[in-house]
Amino acid sequence: MITTIQILNYAFYGYSIALTIYILMSWLPQVRQSPIGAFMARICEPYLAVFRRFIPPIGMIDISPIVALIALQFVQQGLYVVIGFIFSLIS
Repeated sequence: MITTIQILNYAFYGYSIALTIYILMSWLPQVRQSPIGAFMARICEPYLAVFRRFIPPIGMIDISPIVALIALQFVQQGLYVVIGFIFSLIS
């Protein structure tokens, strides 16, 4: 059980870091045009697009990435509860 939770923890942490880097890359448009920026866009943009559909920008500020990061944390905690429940049924 510990290894499953550790793997999930690393995956969620890594994706949170990738999202944060991608969000910070928006301040430097020339970085988004690089191959690294294109790779980050392929990873992060599908997840962020879900939130951008429902949360419009407020003036020039897009708060959907913040909501996306918070939602990712909720999903992570929810998966921990579900995995804990499943393992308690098995044991």
